[in-house]
Amino acid sequence: MSRYKHRLRRWKRSKRLKRRNRIGAGLLVVLVICTLLAYFAVPERPGRRTGDFASAPADAADHITVLGLPNARFWAWFDTQGVELVKEWEQSLARERAMNGGILPPGHFLAISGGGGDGAFGAGVICGWAEAGNLPAFKLVTGISTGSMIAPFAFLGGRYIDQLHKMYTTITNADIQTMRALNGLFGVAFGDAMADSAPLYQLISRFVDAQMLADIGAAYRTGRLLMIATASLDQQRPVLWNIGAIAVSRHPNSVELVRKIILASAAIPGAFPPVMIDIEANGKHYQEMNVDAGVVAQAFLYPIHFSIRTNHWSGAFARKERHAYVIRNSRLDPDWATVERDFLTIVERSIGTMIHYLGYNDLIRIYEIAKEDGFDYNLAFIEPDFVMKKREPFDPVYMKALFEYSLAKARRGYSWYKEPPVLKALELLRAEPP
Repeated sequence: MSRYKHRLRRWKRSKRLKRRNRIGAGLLVVLVICTLLAYFAVPERPGRRTGDFASAPADAADHITVLGLPNARFWAWFDTQGVELVKEWEQSLARERAMNGGILPPGHFLAISGGGGDGAFGAGVICGWAEAGNLPAFKLVTGISTGSMIAPFAFLGGRYIDQLHKMYTTITNADIQTMRALNGLFGVAFGDAMADSAPLYQLISRFVDAQMLADIGAAYRTGRLLMIATASLDQQRPVLWNIGAIAVSRHPNSVELVRKIILASAAIPGAFPPVMIDIEANGKHYQEMNVDAGVVAQAFLYPIHFSIRTNHWSGAFARKERHAYVIRNSRLDPDWATVERDFLTIVERSIGTMIHYLGYNDLIRIYEIAKEDGFDYNLAFIEPDFVMKKREPFDPVYMKALFEYSLAKARRGYSWYKEPPVLKALELLRAEPP
């Protein structure tokens, strides 16, 4: 009997191994087929074979220009273009002094973070701030992702506030994306995104026009700066786009370039296709793949080179008042959920958690730098008293409610946080007796 059982077990084991081998062989065949289909069917990046408009080589990175302008863009968080950034900064200060009788007025700096549909929060803060009658003429406005869409309106103020109100209270999922037919496994594995961003480009184009660029250029001539960040996947570096310098160039392609920059800044990798921007380096033409700068940081207040100039050279920040405002288009408290035990849900939840805490760390980093440089620090974020949940990424009902929530707070005078809440909690803990 024992011999019979032993043979039966061997037979069953043999059957299982054969079945596994068949499954493994089948998966291998599917993989080979998909790879072949990708090679023959997926459109190649322009210039991969011909050399025209390919990605710029690494040794040309510090010589990249756009529209022939030497100051339209800079690498952020890298020392390779620090001299150029400081030069741009000092020239802006010279223009500002010339407009104000040789002195520098109080400086107001604004950073607007990413956050997708939660950008309705930041839009509401800006609109309510303007309605309260004390929205500053910012020295510098920076934007990432959805913050890049708000930044031009906050920078210009005035009649552009009504346009910002309209944009974030009428926007829907259909205005942002069209889901692509991805043809199953092949599409997911070899496509560049889940959705088509053409609707988002059309939305941006309705507001970003020649008149807006002319107004940005006029503000730039007075010494004010507007900078929007993207991430170059080719160079694996964040890019700071100097929108005012692009505007004053009056290049025939300047409006189209700014639209593409904002689109790229909002192009969440995987969700939206990357944006290819034409660049030049060492007399040759290339294309650079740009995506949402949120892969690097959720917010930034000003380039670190400005801070270096403040600390080690006299006169660059010779103004009596310096105010930093940071609008975080997200919550800081954890978003509790029951997480299903499946691959996609776990990955999605993990990425969301990573982004949440990266954003929180950005606030702490900005706070420490701002305080070191003598700024009055101010922070706004979605607080726990807003309890509504969104049904989709750009839920119009949710976004309108969030907009009205922050609008009301700002109308009556926003109660800015003077430090990130976690630092306040640490201070209280340190103050308690052992």
